[in-house]
Amino acid sequence: MTEQFTKQFTEAAEKMKQFVPQVSFNKNGYEIRAQMLEMAQTQLWQDYHARWGAFETKVSKDGNEVVTKVEMPKVPGVEQVLEAAEKFYAFVNQNTKK
Repeated sequence: MTEQFTKQFTEAAEKMKQFVPQVSFNKNGYEIRAQMLEMAQTQLWQDYHARWGAFETKVSKDGNEVVTKVEMPKVPGVEQVLEAAEKFYAFVNQNTKK
């Protein structure tokens, strides 16, 4: 009876393997670089939204006129994302042996 139960359990486990996702802990270079780009983009947009919440308004007097100057944060572009991604990637690749 125990052998039959073990056999059935083993067969059921084999059938369930197709429903269990494959987990890979090693990423290739493309996946790592894509993750660095995603991290850089996320970081830049978080910085942008923080600056957006505190954008600057200046009111000054120029002669007889009151001048209002509003400075909005710059939207991060591709160049800024790539620069930030390179910094993240360089940090990951740095040699930590001493």
